[in-house]
Amino acid sequence: MTKETITAAASGTWQLGDLTVNRIGFGAMRLTQNGEAFADGAVPSDRGRAIGVLRRAVELGVNHIDTAAFYFSRLRSANELINQALGPYPDDLVISTKVGPGRAPSGEFLPHATPEQLRGQVHENLRQLGRDHLDVVNLRIIGTDSIAERFGALADLREAGLIRHLGLSNVHPHHVTEARAIAPVVCVQNRYGIGIRPDHDEFLRTCGRQGIAFVPFYSIAGTGGQAGTKGERRDEVLAIARAHGAGAAQVRIAWTLHRGPHVLAIPGTGDPDHLTQNVAAGALRLSEDELAVLDALHHERE
Repeated sequence: MTKETITAAASGTWQLGDLTVNRIGFGAMRLTQNGEAFADGAVPSDRGRAIGVLRRAVELGVNHIDTAAFYFSRLRSANELINQALGPYPDDLVISTKVGPGRAPSGEFLPHATPEQLRGQVHENLRQLGRDHLDVVNLRIIGTDSIAERFGALADLREAGLIRHLGLSNVHPHHVTEARAIAPVVCVQNRYGIGIRPDHDEFLRTCGRQGIAFVPFYSIAGTGGQAGTKGERRDEVLAIARAHGAGAAQVRIAWTLHRGPHVLAIPGTGDPDHLTQNVAAGALRLSEDELAVLDALHHERE
């Protein structure tokens, strides 16, 4: 890939409701600690470095940041880092957050939130981010049970003007159908990448037909999940990366973007060099033959 600085604009744009975002965004989960997210005893990140990464992301054209109030380590809060680094916010910056999971101050996850607790989590995000409304709020769930009551509580807050748009995270197709009967859904955030959830291929395409953004998480980490990746293991990915003078992580990001114009990327990092590389992946164009190789790898599973 070229040595010139590539901005997020190279990835193209998509509409989250009435909000235009570049398809390469930034995920804030890894900003608050070194190493595995949510790990017991995780070492808090360097505050100045984290703030610098956020500001550099915006300089590189990133205008879609994914965060959550439950993204925190012993000394750091992703939302408060975003507030300090970027407030007052640029007019075109879209901040998406998630509610549903809660974490105690000691770090352990709590049972999923009730509708009343969801309202409290929305206000917590508003306070931490220093906003009078939230651009996008994703309801994150576990399981297959009905989400109508919980999503309805968020829809009420949308009607009240505290939320602009609603999305879903870690869901199944029937959840989208259920939610859309209550209020518009602008995005779905699910785990997806090369070799991860090939059963979601049709779900991804259905979202596109419905005008809903599909936002994969862990698309670089693969099976490493929250622990990240210790290095690329697949020769096919490495060979394509070498052919483009790119990194394996860039190939994985580019592959997800090639899955459809409605697919957004939110790779996260606390490293400014990795940030630059992730943003540059939006300019990586894979050939039909390369896509065929990666598609076959996808269906082999990792």
